[in-house]
Amino acid sequence: MPLLDCRIISVGNDEPTNVFAPQIADLVFSLTVKAILKEKHFFSLSPPISLCRLGGPDPLDYISMYRNPGNTTQDVPEHWHYVSFGLSDLYGDNRVHEFTGLEGPSGFGFELTFRLRREAGETAPPTWPAELMQGLARYVFQSENTLCSGDHVSWHSPLDNSESRIQHMLLTEDPQLQPVHTPFGTVAFLQIVGVCTEELQAAQQWNGQGILELLRTVPVAGGHWLITDMRRGETIFESDPHLQERVDKGIETDGSNLSGVSAKCAWEDLSHPPEDEDDSRSIYLEMQPRRLSDKDTEQIREVLRRGLEMNTKPVLPPISSQKPQQHNGMNHDRAQNRKDSLESESSAAIVPHELIRTRQLESVHLKFNQESGTLIPLSLRGRLLHGRHFTYKSITGDTAITFVSTGVEGAFATEEHPYAAHGPWLQILLTEELVERMLEDLEGLTSPEELKLPKEYNWPEKKLRITIVPESAFESPLQ
Repeated sequence: MPLLDCRIISVGNDEPTNVFAPQIADLVFSLTVKAILKEKHFFSLSPPISLCRLGGPDPLDYISMYRNPGNTTQDVPEHWHYVSFGLSDLYGDNRVHEFTGLEGPSGFGFELTFRLRREAGETAPPTWPAELMQGLARYVFQSENTLCSGDHVSWHSPLDNSESRIQHMLLTEDPQLQPVHTPFGTVAFLQIVGVCTEELQAAQQWNGQGILELLRTVPVAGGHWLITDMRRGETIFESDPHLQERVDKGIETDGSNLSGVSAKCAWEDLSHPPEDEDDSRSIYLEMQPRRLSDKDTEQIREVLRRGLEMNTKPVLPPISSQKPQQHNGMNHDRAQNRKDSLESESSAAIVPHELIRTRQLESVHLKFNQESGTLIPLSLRGRLLHGRHFTYKSITGDTAITFVSTGVEGAFATEEHPYAAHGPWLQILLTEELVERMLEDLEGLTSPEELKLPKEYNWPEKKLRITIVPESAFESPLQ
């Protein structure tokens, strides 16, 4: 098949069909092909009803698939190369993405790529990576959280639905595709890299970029181009035990640069128990007809948007901050009139920021599901002991919980008043002494398979309680 012969296959139909290819997609496609001239273009997948054309559930318009011969001098094996089209602005008419100018990002500012090792005898690329890319793109469209190099994605399932140990993902710059400039802005290419659970945990405890560099040194784990091999049966730490020492040293020296996660969490103000069953406003935060203000939302989003980016200063972004963040020269700030990703359509009207009073609390109770709870020791050891902060943003409501150390500037929690709330956003200031005690008491969270739920941890003299609850607890708005 000629290099530029693009067959666009409609998913769900047996026969190929001609699908409208917008001019900008042709431009990005041609620039992509120029960057990877040695690859053979097989075909592109297009959903029957895309999000951007007709309001369908699939956000990506096209996913092109190539056969890449690899690079023998760099020990890069032959593989399938997948490239998405749809996270960037393909139309320029504001129906999907707001046009932000020639110098700004096109759409979300990036497209996804994926490199899958070609199996012997394989004559056509597997299509399951297309579904994987649609899933990630759906998350981006729904949350409006951009992805960046070094970010990790906890998937908790083999990427191809097999019995593979490759069950999670890291993101990095595609080694061949450089950022391109289009009439609707700039587009970068972020490559998905499949990893094992132990490698994901190392990225959380240290940082994604460090683990990506280690993966590049192990040919069977991806090599220089980070090719995903679903048949890989060993982690990089099993292939080379010395790599664990490098991770341990990095954690000790650098701490973790994971500054926040989306999670299942909730908090209760135990300072003033309700006088009767109807007065539950101070207990169940999720029931309050109040949402995060725009400015609070922007500050929390800055923490989450940075993802695994290295923090050089232990400073919370100011509440009034509108400064766009730069990632590898790419502006990942999106148009301010986009729907706020932390808002809930079912919530009541936003309370104006200036009318929300910061409350000092005497006693608090935190609740986490098991997966979120296992990250508490990471946040304490890898973040707070290094003078940093860590934020949990609830995926089931507007709640946010931020742990801050005494060295963090810009926090409204202080040593005098360590528990402070601004609307549904709780900040907890933890001294180094308390962090050390909590790490000892929370040691059981490092072995979640032995944990019996619910599990409560209590520090009475600090008036602080943490409970790890079953998943079912978050099915009720009162939990």
